Amino acid sequence: MSSELKKPKLLAPAGDWRMLNAAINNGADAVYFGVEVLNMRAKARNFVSDELSELVTLAKEKNIETNLTINTIVFEDELSDLDQIILKAKNAGIDFVICWDMAAIEKCIQHEMAFCISTQASISNSASAKMYERLGAKRIVTARECSLEQIKEIKQNTNLEVEAFIHGAMCVAVSGRCFMSHEAFGKSANRGECIQPCRREFEIRDKDGQSEFIIGEDYVMSPKDLCTIEFVDQLIESGIDVFKIEGRKRAPEYIAKVVSTYRKAIDLYFENKLTYEIKKEMLAELGKVYNRGFSRGFYFENPNSIDFSEKYGSSATTKKVYIGKVVNYFDQAQVAHILLQAGDLDVGDSIYVIGEKTGAIEMQVDSMFVNDVEAEHADKKDEITFKCSRPIRKGDQIYKIVEVEVT
Repeated sequence: MSSELKKPKLLAPAGDWRMLNAAINNGADAVYFGVEVLNMRAKARNFVSDELSELVTLAKEKNIETNLTINTIVFEDELSDLDQIILKAKNAGIDFVICWDMAAIEKCIQHEMAFCISTQASISNSASAKMYERLGAKRIVTARECSLEQIKEIKQNTNLEVEAFIHGAMCVAVSGRCFMSHEAFGKSANRGECIQPCRREFEIRDKDGQSEFIIGEDYVMSPKDLCTIEFVDQLIESGIDVFKIEGRKRAPEYIAKVVSTYRKAIDLYFENKLTYEIKKEMLAELGKVYNRGFSRGFYFENPNSIDFSEKYGSSATTKKVYIGKVVNYFDQAQVAHILLQAGDLDVGDSIYVIGEKTGAIEMQVDSMFVNDVEAEHADKKDEITFKCSRPIRKGDQIYKIVEVEVT
């Protein structure tokens, strides 16, 4: 490990307060999010622009960088909205606006708002990067189609910070610029409305309707998820400044698991403790939350047929099942009191505690009292207490983590 290397920032997605707190509490250095309009996750949960000041205040207390995505194409009748959002971002103290439409860039320049060029701009060479640098960009997100060697070359030939995706969903289209959802359902991916018809299984049929065939054995337009944990050391050594996790439409426990895993990997690397065995364990951990299978993306070669999903939906090895809610939490004793509203719970089970301010906490129940009596098992309607060292809150939801049967 070179002593000149600096730790990359770990940038996490946030679609709501639960995800935001999950990212912050699990080691993110920075977060990115959208508001009600002009972001590429229009169908996701988003913040509203009036919440920006509160969000920034929370983030700054934790020394977390804030990034607002304004990364759709912008139409003429939206220029006023664009202007207002960027002004609100500046007044709230947002660190960066992530954008690529020239109107958004122009408004950032006009209002002296720092901006980062989104991956939608498909920056794949240093000449493009330098053009945006002359406009005033401080950071770029490289095109997802860039190899690691190409990213290194761009980094070496510009003065800009370089941000790159390290984990999460990939799109079959170039840097996500797809028209399939728009053509089929009138929902444009370029406006953040994609309903992902590409994730389905397809068949072909002759015009006379005599024959039909399933196309291949895989979901031929549904890529697996990017996962770089097995070569994260190479990404660190490349000098990439910001490691970006995709997932504003995913659940709080996904954010908690992915952020905490890459946080640990980065820290262990700089302690000279990141081994092959640890990376394999981390890969298994990442497989526990939502994923479509894992791919190395474009980092070393173009993806091929093995990089497409083998099923519809998640390939996660575990799932969460709702079982109850927190009735109270006793700070001094560090004891949680929960009401079991569904299912059952045994000593040794693992659970998620999920809430707006709590984020997502994963823990194992090592012992518990059921209706004030020490017990190994609890059923629906039982009231349970157990030790919980991390603070949780009344009203937080409790989910049991169960293994998924392989079919």
